[in-house]
Order: sequence, then structure tokens, then C-alpha cells
Amino acid sequence: MKKHPFERFNIHPAFVQVIDKKGFYEPTDIQAKVIPLVLKKESIIGQSQTGTGKSHAYLLPVLSMVEAELEAVQAVITAPTRELALQIFENFKELTAALPDNEKITGKCLIGGTDKQRTIEKLGTPPQVVIGTPGRILDLVKEQALSFHKTSMLVVDEADIMLDMGFIHEVDQLAGRMPEKLQILVFSATIPEKLKPFLKKYMENPVYMQIDPKTTSPKKIDHILVPLKSRTKENLLYDILTSINPYIALVFANTKEKVDEFADALSEKGLKTAKFHGGLNPRERKRIMKQIRDLEFQYVVATDLAARGIDIEGVSHVVNMELPTDLDFYVHRTGRTGRADLSGIAITVYEPSDEHALNELEKKGIQFQSKDLVKGEWRDIPDRNRRKKRERTEEDIPEKSSMRVKKPAKVKPGYKKKMKAELEKLKKREKRKIAKKKS
Repeated sequence: MKKHPFERFNIHPAFVQVIDKKGFYEPTDIQAKVIPLVLKKESIIGQSQTGTGKSHAYLLPVLSMVEAELEAVQAVITAPTRELALQIFENFKELTAALPDNEKITGKCLIGGTDKQRTIEKLGTPPQVVIGTPGRILDLVKEQALSFHKTSMLVVDEADIMLDMGFIHEVDQLAGRMPEKLQILVFSATIPEKLKPFLKKYMENPVYMQIDPKTTSPKKIDHILVPLKSRTKENLLYDILTSINPYIALVFANTKEKVDEFADALSEKGLKTAKFHGGLNPRERKRIMKQIRDLEFQYVVATDLAARGIDIEGVSHVVNMELPTDLDFYVHRTGRTGRADLSGIAITVYEPSDEHALNELEKKGIQFQSKDLVKGEWRDIPDRNRRKKRERTEEDIPEKSSMRVKKPAKVKPGYKKKMKAELEKLKKREKRKIAKKKS
């Protein structure tokens, strides 16, 4: 019988069965690099974008190393948002449910927006794996409901977002309460300067790896550009969504105010639309996420919190109504579709003011198709850069110059010689112009 590719990693056989049932056959780049190193107890800094299979890259080896017979917190996994922590915990439950009864390991998801006292009461027997947001975990440590004296592994997921949201201080305090000999796994899309002091403080000779951004944007995504022209964004968005009939469409805007505007406009036109941004309270966010996962909404309008903080399965289309101010987020946004080797479509509505940003994305390797929606029908339109791409060369000069030399109305003897001389003059003039432009 042919061995499953994940068997070569020496992770728990029960986890290989789960991976096989999920339809994941070949490990992603980050999984192939990270899993063996984690099992060798190396500390790692992994720089990779969303949608690369990162969660399983650390969960599979970390859970394989947890000792079922040791009743103590052995691994702590931190995430910047409650939604991401819950998502990681769902993956934890899915994997550990397959373990034999005598090898079961316990875990708790500890996040804000829940009753702290009730959580403390449930922590009588320490979980072997703690997954949650840094603030809530630290609260419970200060309340002496949790002890990390036997913790050997710390995972910091989405570290740059953790830094942006001001949580890296709490992660620092958590790490300071753990044994000196600690395996730390840090994952981040970018490594900002302000993150480096934390890394230097706790990580001695970590293995650094960067998954090439060009390989992290799923290969089966079509990137489509649609010009706004004289239309309103609300009307164009409605036309786009009703023409594509998505399984789930994730629409991005840059601010919670814009999210509200787009979502309300779609709802008024009869589309059942969810909105997701940081302005919602924890209870609302939890309720909306459950409704999205239960497929109650076909359309979700969100800020970049949804690009990095949550995972919505089955997103067939991503629509950018505004380009992100940080262009790295374009990859995070579009990475919400085309996951697990499926195909996806990313549609971006643009205006002339977006030209520079689009050029930068093209330099990063994004290949756009230009299309427009005319009376409900998708049509190919000329590339917006077609004029720029036609650079003048010296080979163009004779043809262009000859068109500018007028043939005399009445032909006189020697006119061919005069025309040739005039043509040579024009050619020299054109060459000087091109040389001047190049210099």
C-alpha cells in the first residue's frame, strides 16, 4: 500500500488519517519545512503569507510531541484575535478527536468576551494545550488559574498583527513566566523592526525561513480588474455580485464605515449580507461567524481583520472595493479564496488614482486581466497600460517619419532626392529625441 506523504514526518498516525480525510495530500512548502524542524525541537521564525497551511505546519508536530500522561500545560498557542484562536482550536479538536483513548490530550480555548470566573472554575485540571488571545491567557496566569512551569513550547501566530494590536507586551510577559529552555515558534507575514527586540530576547539561534511571496498567492486565482468609470461603487458592487453567483463572496473595504455603507446598500437591494469589522462587539462577531459558517450568508463585507484574523471556508470570490493601503494585504485578502488547491477569483474595482498601487502589485508578480461588466455581461477590455507598453524604438522611425513627409502636389524633377533628404533629417531628429529621453 502506498504511503501517505505526511507519514514521512513521523507525526502521530491518527493525524495522518485526519489529513487524508480532509483531502490534503501533498504538504505545502511551509509544512514541508516547518514540521521536521519542530520535531527536532528547533525554534523557528517563519515568514509566510495567509493561505499557506501554516496552522497545520505547527499543530501537527506540536500535538505529536505533547505527552498524554503529563498533566500540565505543555504548549501555549497565541493568536491576535478571538476568531483566529477559535479557528485554531477547531483544528486542534479535529486532530485530537482521532487519537486513541489512552493517548487523548486536553486543550482549552481562552479568549476575551467570556465569563472569566467560570473559566477559572473549569481550569481545576490543567489543560495540556492552551490556545487563546494573550490578554486573557495572561489574566488567568495572574489569577493563578494557570501555571507554565512545565511548558516547553510557545507558538506566536500572526506576530505582526499581534504587534499592531498592542499584544506583543502580553506575549512577552507570558514567555517570561515559562522555563528558560523554551521552544518558540513565531509566524508572521512581515518581520517589523519593533518585533525584533522580542525575538532577540527569547530566541537564541532560531531557524529563519521565508516562503517566497510569489509562491504563497494561490496559483489557481484569476485576478480581474474592473474600472469604476462613472458608476457608483455600491451599484457596481451589486451588479458584480449578482452576475457571478458566488458560493461565498468576501468583499473588502478599508474602514468599518465603508464596510457598513456597502453592506447596508446590498441589504437594501435584497441581498442577505453579513458585515465583519473591529467595531462589532465580541458577541456580535461570534454570532456572525457562526452564521457565516452555517452558510446563512452568501455575501460578507469586511475589513482586513477578516483577511488575517479569520478563515471562512468555501470563499469562491474575493472583491476588493478599495485597494489596501498596505499592498501586502492584497495577497492576504485574495488568499481567502483558491485555498486547498481549489480555484478562485479575485475582482478589484479601480480608479485612475489606483494606478501606482496596481503597478506595484504587478511588480510583485500579480497578473491582472482587464474586464468590464456591461449590462450584466462580462467582457474583455484592452489592458489599461497598452499605450505605455508601446515604447518607441528606432525601428519605428522610418515608417513614422515617412508619414510626415508630404509628397508634392505637382511632381517636379528630383523630387525623390528631396524627399529622401527630408526623410533623413526627420530620422536624425527622431533619434536625437529618443537619445535625449533615454539619457
